[in-house]
Amino acid sequence: MANALQQMIRQRLDRQSWSYGEVARRGGIPRSTVHHLATAERLARMPQPATLEGLARGLELPLETLRRAAAEACGIHLYTSEEEQAPASRPDPEVDLLIASVQRLSADDRRHVTALVESLLEREPKDE
Repeated sequence: MANALQQMIRQRLDRQSWSYGEVARRGGIPRSTVHHLATAERLARMPQPATLEGLARGLELPLETLRRAAAEACGIHLYTSEEEQAPASRPDPEVDLLIASVQRLSADDRRHVTALVESLLEREPKDE
């Protein structure tokens, strides 16, 4: 099973039809690094900050989202002040990615996404 970082990289490559080389060029990091991060089952150590910054640029994803995914792939738990929050309010990489993606849509497309989300929420059972 792919780790969180692998999944994030592969999903982004598939959705954007990008190659490892394109991501590397856009992020200013070696192609071999992008390939390694996308294919390594478990990372031996956390990637360098500059590597994660380049990967975030290359994939057009939030740095903090990639950082958390990389930490999970290494078996590291990142402690932040957010860890003291209730579990439901802790950051979720999928939510971060969704928000970052929605922000790049046109106003008209965002209205469509909003309507879809509202319709999905309406069909869920209420906890009242």
